[in-house]
Amino acid sequence: MPTATAAPRYRRWLRSRRAPLPPSWGRLPLRIRLVAGFSVTILLVLSAAGAFVYLRVQYALDLRLNEDLSEQAQQVAGNISPLHETAVGTAAVHSSFQVLDTGNRVLAHGPGVPGTSLLRPQELASALVRPQRRDRGALLPISARPLRLYAEPLAAGTRPPAGRPAVVVVAARRDQRDEALRELIGQLALADLATLVIASLVGYRLARAALLPVERYRVEAARIADGATGVRLAVADTTHDEVARLGRTLNDMLAALEAAVERERRFVNDASHELLTPLTLLSTELELALRRPRTAQEMQQALLAAASDTAGLIALADTLLSVGVQTVADHDAAVIDLGRLVDGLVDRYRASACHRDAAILTDTAPGLTVRGDPVRLGQVLTNLLDNALRHGAGSVTVITYGEHAWALLTVHDNGPGMDPRFLPQATERFSRADAARTSPGSGLGLSLVDTIVRAHHGELRIYSGTAHHHGAGHRAPVCRHPDSGSTVTALLPIATT
Repeated sequence: MPTATAAPRYRRWLRSRRAPLPPSWGRLPLRIRLVAGFSVTILLVLSAAGAFVYLRVQYALDLRLNEDLSEQAQQVAGNISPLHETAVGTAAVHSSFQVLDTGNRVLAHGPGVPGTSLLRPQELASALVRPQRRDRGALLPISARPLRLYAEPLAAGTRPPAGRPAVVVVAARRDQRDEALRELIGQLALADLATLVIASLVGYRLARAALLPVERYRVEAARIADGATGVRLAVADTTHDEVARLGRTLNDMLAALEAAVERERRFVNDASHELLTPLTLLSTELELALRRPRTAQEMQQALLAAASDTAGLIALADTLLSVGVQTVADHDAAVIDLGRLVDGLVDRYRASACHRDAAILTDTAPGLTVRGDPVRLGQVLTNLLDNALRHGAGSVTVITYGEHAWALLTVHDNGPGMDPRFLPQATERFSRADAARTSPGSGLGLSLVDTIVRAHHGELRIYSGTAHHHGAGHRAPVCRHPDSGSTVTALLPIATT
């Protein structure tokens, strides 16, 4: 009796003795599968066409043969007297015939026909009622004596007494007919085989030529996966088929991916630079505080400076996280009165200690509602106000109004405006104009605003006093602003019930 450890070993041995499984259909190359499917389809079409031709030729040959047999049977029947036991002058009519009685006995026959009945008992019983056609010998394999029999009753509806003529049977050789059909089968088989081979070769060449660009795309993709940069798929400008469109789409995707990677690389570099400065200052302050004994008051001042730097780091990290905000889901968004939100934020902004003397004018439209996150929309307004108060001059104006199913939030200041060359980069992360590099800030304000507005399915527009726009053009509303200073407008979809 096998042990418990021997049973698993025996099962593994049985699995190893099994025949290897054939490769699955999905592992075959695509061109092989295309050619195989094309060949099977062509084979089915050719087989159906060949069967149709064969049946039509067979029908024509059988029709002619049956007409001849029917005519011969009528001639033989016209020379037979049902009242006599033998035929009268039938030998001169046709040599391939038999006259049978109801007992299946041969009463007369031609010299070329045997003396035994050509009909079986069941066939004779059917022939006494209606005409019958029967074949002797098969088409394939070749028979030595293929015959077509035609049996016709002499007196339909009545049954002659035994010994009297009852059925006439005539026979004809099928040699020529069968030979013609065999030759037709051979010709059709050769023609179908030649057509299938030629169609398969042509289909293989066409499939290979059609999929050759895909193979080139795969090679280029492998190079990109190995770390190559700046690689693009070779797509002919004159080709507009599906593979060419796929190549152009992949090239666009590669360009977008490279641009995204470049943006992320610059973001990491800029973020590292922005974080390095306060971290260095914090480390230096702590080292200086620990270098020599200090009084309690000096230690308190050092800790307060370190706490201030730490708060700045926390604010910078929070801003970096906010820049990566995702799209606001419509079913989670609340309906917000934009004018009431702006008025409340401006009032709190004025009440803060650092902005108590800020001159902020508001002109809000009542009942203007949008869908979104009030906290994030509040970040939009506070960032715009910070920029306007930091870089502008005089008062800051905040306006809300609705136009063409859009709600527009506009913040305007009377400063010198932005450099037109800087406008395209104004919403990029850590992007700062040359004139603003000496002022406080990290260059994330407009980037955060643009991210939040896009997350709310909106659009951000920037207008500088030099009569240059950025971000305008594909939305219907026309923003309103003075011809001087700087204006930032956020377009948000009006909430629909």
